[in-house]
Amino acid sequence: MARRHDPERRQRIIDAAIRVVGAKGIAGLSHRSAAAEADVPLGSTTYHFKTLDELLVAALRQANEGFAKVIASRGGLEDPRTDLAAELAGWMGEWLAGDRTGVELEYELYLAALRRPALRSVAAEWAAGVAELLSRRTDRATARALVAVVDGICLQVLLTGAPYDEEYAREVLARVLAGARG
Repeated sequence: MARRHDPERRQRIIDAAIRVVGAKGIAGLSHRSAAAEADVPLGSTTYHFKTLDELLVAALRQANEGFAKVIASRGGLEDPRTDLAAELAGWMGEWLAGDRTGVELEYELYLAALRRPALRSVAAEWAAGVAELLSRRTDRATARALVAVVDGICLQVLLTGAPYDEEYAREVLARVLAGARG
């Protein structure tokens, strides 16, 4: 039997893994569940991703790209006159708006790095990438502090189910920035 050329298969498997984790959590993800969700043979998942950690790394990288797209779409970092605290609070508002399944998935994958060392570097890439963007407008230590605050606020919203309070986020972020200015 001839092998069917399917250049999108790898991406379909990643998308399927994200859907499985979104529906069942990381514990529900296996090569078998990803294959079934992607409607591909089981061998395809193990061909493209030798281990489940490799598949989780690919899923986490793709999830990280979602937040990067929110940041890029706003473009507020390019203008030094933009209120950085308001811009960050707006990012979080866009990210947390509507269906939170994607954000929950990103944090579930991000926190999985606590137990899965293979995910740690990808989780760290996200924080480093956002800090790098923010360091265009402030010093590196403050940029890292802002990332920590963004993480903390997002986790609080997700864990409590409370609505996102953009004004509160802006105020907290502004305090971090004011402290950096001395």
